[in-house]
Amino acid sequence: MTMKAFDDGSFESNRFENKKFSPAMKWFDAIQHCQQSGVAYALITVLGCTGSTPRDQGSKMVITGDATFDTIGGGHLEFVVTNKAREMIAEGRSVQEIQHFPLGASLGQCCGGSATVLVETFAGCQFNIGLFGAGHVAKSLVSILSGLPCKVTWVDSREEEFPASVPANVSKVVTDDPCGEIATLPEGADVLILTHNHQLDYELCVAALKRLQAGNALRHVGLIGSDTKAQRFVKRLEHRGFSLDEINQIKCPVGLSEVPGKLPMEVAVSIAGELIAIENDGKVTQQKRGLAWKDIKQELGSELGAEVNTEGQGAVLTVKNETIKNTTVKS
Repeated sequence: MTMKAFDDGSFESNRFENKKFSPAMKWFDAIQHCQQSGVAYALITVLGCTGSTPRDQGSKMVITGDATFDTIGGGHLEFVVTNKAREMIAEGRSVQEIQHFPLGASLGQCCGGSATVLVETFAGCQFNIGLFGAGHVAKSLVSILSGLPCKVTWVDSREEEFPASVPANVSKVVTDDPCGEIATLPEGADVLILTHNHQLDYELCVAALKRLQAGNALRHVGLIGSDTKAQRFVKRLEHRGFSLDEINQIKCPVGLSEVPGKLPMEVAVSIAGELIAIENDGKVTQQKRGLAWKDIKQELGSELGAEVNTEGQGAVLTVKNETIKNTTVKS
């Protein structure tokens, strides 16, 4: 029997596709919920406004792919901003963009004023992990993975080994057939085999290799153990009919060799470091990061007729007798 058990007592087929967001949730609560559950979202902030507008400067809302929380005033402005935010979310990147909206002409609203809006998107879950075994190393590893943009399926046959509560990005699977869970993992998932039983470790390796043979991709398969264990498993898997090239897709010992130590947390740090290195391999670092202060000055200054004072360490932008202070960015 297989069941996914959650802290609220429910059993769902997919924890992350059935997150219970409350429609009345405020924007700051929605951010926390999205971050903990790996859901991509956009934070909308009204940077400045002139004339009559549905909400004042500083109003915020959160937008996900299928829900909105809080409001910047509703109407066609919010409709257009929501669609724009969802287009940006779909790109899967964390980006920032400023847009200016005259509320009369372009949006057909009767307010007659104008609003400048900052759209900030935050990428959701970036990788999936199948974690097999609920021993000391796995528990330490879960505490680290709770702070990374990933979804973890944590599998063990021993329900009593799981902690009473787990992070929001972790789903517990209690099953008599851990090997069967290999086939259910998303394409491109990472598999970490950290069980208490060498024979179970071996059978999980077989299940992972069979999945790879079938063309259902896994990004990384890691097995806890010593060099001696690795050599024994190679011989057993060769006798099982797997080629050496196929067997070499399993990393044993799992983790970074540059991170020594045998304590559970030390091993967990090594494994987490290896996952982070794999996740960031080949990614290009952007030369320009985020919005420059001069871009904000230009946008708000030109569109809203603002007066900009850039003397001293910080900068102050005055808009219709209101100020937005930046004390950390030099102009």
